[in-house]
Amino acid sequence: MMLPQTMTAISITRPGGPEVLQATTRPVPQPGDRQVLIKVAYAGINRHDCGQRNRGTPPAGATDIPGLEVAGVVAAVGAGVTRWKPGDRACALTNGGGYAEYCIAEEPVTLPIPNGFDLKLAAGLPEGLLTAWLNVFMLGRLKRGEWLLVHGGSSGVGTLAIQLARLEGAKVLATVGNAAKADACRKLGATAINYREQDFVAETMQATGKHGADAILDMAGTTYAKRNLEALAMDGRIVHLSGSGGDYSVPLASIMAKRAVITGSLLRGSALSLKTEIVRQVTERVWPHLGAKVTPIIDSVFPLASAADAHARMESSVHIGKILLEVM
Repeated sequence: MMLPQTMTAISITRPGGPEVLQATTRPVPQPGDRQVLIKVAYAGINRHDCGQRNRGTPPAGATDIPGLEVAGVVAAVGAGVTRWKPGDRACALTNGGGYAEYCIAEEPVTLPIPNGFDLKLAAGLPEGLLTAWLNVFMLGRLKRGEWLLVHGGSSGVGTLAIQLARLEGAKVLATVGNAAKADACRKLGATAINYREQDFVAETMQATGKHGADAILDMAGTTYAKRNLEALAMDGRIVHLSGSGGDYSVPLASIMAKRAVITGSLLRGSALSLKTEIVRQVTERVWPHLGAKVTPIIDSVFPLASAADAHARMESSVHIGKILLEVM
């Protein structure tokens, strides 16, 4: 396959709102050792992308083009790549660069398209699926029969977390902001709690017979820091996905009383070895069930040139599931 020298990509022209995202022309990147170059069909939108846009700069060592997950066709491979060849369909977790016609991914975190999935549906998998698995099971240690409380149950990560928990035999509660989101979570097997109308602590205690949630997946930053402990079961685990809201402050006595574990993660900044292990576990435990018991929910699809509109929808929080960019 003859590669072009340049491509269309989305640049963050300055720190700011969605309007700072603009289409520009960039050189097509070249894959290095154990890297795969993907001709992107669809790219996923994530909250982390919005944070990078607000800051105006990427993490050290990463491309300034946003985008942490893609699906498409392998265009070229670097030295040492053994599992992929040009023409293969793949989806991948990336360290940025997804909002472009071509994107680099590391071979260990490049995944096959599940049976029955088109490229659009597959683009909703990598970031959300790996994030949910890491935080719910590897850090949150959720087990069969336990209760999981998901704050933001209708988000891309939230909808996958619900499905994964149900797949593994756990019971799920999900906080949502409106009736449509509640309905979406119920259809996935969760008990929905409208946090605008209900007290999630009281509802959690009632649903679990006063046991509490064994694990809590929280995308709301520090908003529920103290109330999460009230809703938590003895020996429960709270896992945070967002650092928004300032300093984290909870009574130490409450942590001790519950023997609570409070942790969190940033997938993008994690070592490739950890990402590879998440992929190994997901491939073994989840891949056989994709399309049957676990399927990403696609909220909407925007053209690449309309990345600003996609970010505006993300930040409005009206979406249910994953927002995508269509590139080809």
